[in-house]
Amino acid sequence: MATGGAKQKQWADKKVFTTGEAAQVCKVSQQTIIRCFDSGRLSGFRVPGSKFRRIPRAELIRFMQTNGIPLDPLEGGPKRILIVDDDPAVNELLVDVLTREGSFEVETAMTGYEAGLLTESFKPHLIILDYMLPDINGNVVCDRIKGRESTKDTSIIFISGVVDEREVRGLLEAGADDFIRKPFDIDALIERINELLETRTG
Repeated sequence: MATGGAKQKQWADKKVFTTGEAAQVCKVSQQTIIRCFDSGRLSGFRVPGSKFRRIPRAELIRFMQTNGIPLDPLEGGPKRILIVDDDPAVNELLVDVLTREGSFEVETAMTGYEAGLLTESFKPHLIILDYMLPDINGNVVCDRIKGRESTKDTSIIFISGVVDEREVRGLLEAGADDFIRKPFDIDALIERINELLETRTG
C-alpha cells in the first residue's frame, strides 16, 4: 500500500475509487462510505456481476464539498500559502524563501480585506498572518477564517513584534496554530510550516 506523499500522488491521478479508498480520502470508516452509497448520498456504480461499489472522482469531490471535507488528499500538488503583512520587505523575503523550496504556491496580501478575498479564491492551506494590519487586526481575520466551514481547517501562523504574552494566548485560544515573534528565524519558520502542513494532510 502506498503511504504519505506517494499515496497522495496516487489519489491525485485516480479517476475511480473503491469504497475503501474513498474512506481513506475522506478520513471516515468504509462502512460510512458504504452507507452513504447505498442511501444515495454518494453516487457511483457497481462492478457488473459483483457487489463491489465504485465512485467516480467527480462524485467523490462533490460529496466531500457538500460535507465540508478538505480536498487536500486528492490534490497532490504544491501547498498553497498566503502571506498577509503590510511590510513589503517581509512579503518579499517570505515569497523568495518559500518559492525557492519548490513545494509551495505563494500569494501575498497587505490588508485584512485582501486576505479575506484571497482566502476564498486562492484557498490557502496555511496563512502567515501579521497581527497589526492597516485596516483590522489579524485576530479578526483569524476569527473569520476559523469561523467559516469552508476555511476552518486552514492553518494560521501569526507573526508580530508587538504582542504581549496575554494577547498571544488569546490568539492561540481563538484558533491560531502558532505565534512567531519578529524578527524571526526563517529556517525555524519553514520547519514549523512543514510540520503544520504535514499534520494537516497526514
